[in-house]
Amino acid sequence: MTNRRHFIAGMLATGLVPAPTWADAGGPAYLAAAGLSDGSFVLCGIDAALEVLFQLPLPGRGHAAAAHPSKPQAVAFARRPGNFALVIDCITGRVTATLHAPQGRHFYGHGVFSADGSLLYTTENDYANGIGRIGVWDAALDYVRVDEFASGGVGPHDIKRLPGGDTLVVANGGIDTHPDSGRAKLNIPTMRPNLTYINGRRISEQVELPPEMHRNSIRHLAVGSDGQVAFGMQWQGDGDAPALVALHRQGSAPLLLEAAEDMHGYIGSIALSDDGAEIAVTSPRAGLVQMFDATRATYGRSIALTDVCGVAAASDDFIVTSGTGILQRLSGRRTPERPLMWDNHLVRL
Repeated sequence: MTNRRHFIAGMLATGLVPAPTWADAGGPAYLAAAGLSDGSFVLCGIDAALEVLFQLPLPGRGHAAAAHPSKPQAVAFARRPGNFALVIDCITGRVTATLHAPQGRHFYGHGVFSADGSLLYTTENDYANGIGRIGVWDAALDYVRVDEFASGGVGPHDIKRLPGGDTLVVANGGIDTHPDSGRAKLNIPTMRPNLTYINGRRISEQVELPPEMHRNSIRHLAVGSDGQVAFGMQWQGDGDAPALVALHRQGSAPLLLEAAEDMHGYIGSIALSDDGAEIAVTSPRAGLVQMFDATRATYGRSIALTDVCGVAAASDDFIVTSGTGILQRLSGRRTPERPLMWDNHLVRL
């Protein structure tokens, strides 16, 4: 694979080959950040057979990544409250650009490209003012920051794009933080999470949870091919957590999904199946993967897996990762444990 990368890089320099695609990077199907036993961190490309195609070094712990829709480029984000994001050429393994959060900001670990790949949107904390912002970066100009706009709330974490256009959906978790206080949560009594839709950089719709659930931080998103949004939450209140998974369609109220097992108030990742019929959510705290029927809005089953967090759809299944080095299909196929401590998310290309 290394020789192939060097060959392609040399041909590109001469202008003798067309613009590279993801196939030229070995055809990875997924991206995931991981930690190594020596304390270093990497971004990995994983193929559909669950083989690790490449490991590219990161300067610190990663969280999620954004994959360019056509070019073999990945933007790897630091874990909150990180200030770096690296644009990586997944053919050569070279860092081609570094994004720095503006003064008074930090990233939340997530981002998404516009439909044509020309712009990258990043979730950010304006911690001096305690509000969320969406940064806009021009991919054609080596990821120069060109704009920003309101996220519609506090603590924007995940961000996705709805299919068929450039409508964005943002998970505003509602939690105010400040780097001077580390990862401390500063406004739990007054937090108000919401799901915000943004079109043309203006808010087109916002959805809040019932008042008694205002401490249920909306964190992670999955979007179906029909525009349905599934979201996972993290409970910041006392006592037993309420529903931690919900579905939403624009113009309607959120539909809360009740589960049978205790997820310890924490959903780490969420994914929708390709046909939109199933939802998979993970909780590293509970060591569980939970499955829901998205068409009936009912709980299905759970699978125990220590420190599980990353989850993504496959063609007819789900893939999960764990901090113990496991990478497996939920249907049963598991690769041998690797010296890779998989981080929170598994990003499908």
